[in-house]
Amino acid sequence: MKAFNTDKAPAAIGPYVQALKAGNFLYISGQTPIVPETGKLVEGDIEEQTRQVFKNIEAILVEAGYEKTDVVKSTVFLTDMANFQAMNKVYAEFYGDHRPTRSAFAVKALPVNAIVEIETICYKE
Repeated sequence: MKAFNTDKAPAAIGPYVQALKAGNFLYISGQTPIVPETGKLVEGDIEEQTRQVFKNIEAILVEAGYEKTDVVKSTVFLTDMANFQAMNKVYAEFYGDHRPTRSAFAVKALPVNAIVEIETICYKE
């Protein structure tokens, strides 16, 4: 296994790594909308927060040598399912024609008072 961490995505706020490669799989820890340069939550609505989450995911993908077309599964956590459609719009913009599998869950709260968090699994031969 190989761990990946980049300063272009937020540092882990606990005892974990940003991503871990196991065989051909890359497991990216849940990303919140923290701006890596400031260490603070991005200001804005669900669309702004989701865009920052995907910037963080993309930075980790690049660091690990993967692309967004290698994503096979995303898990989305939302503090309010009323934000689902707006999150989904940004999600579709990010992935374009690529359609990884996905689950979405409502949760009571997320770290740093984020309103969205996304974890990602990738596969590359």
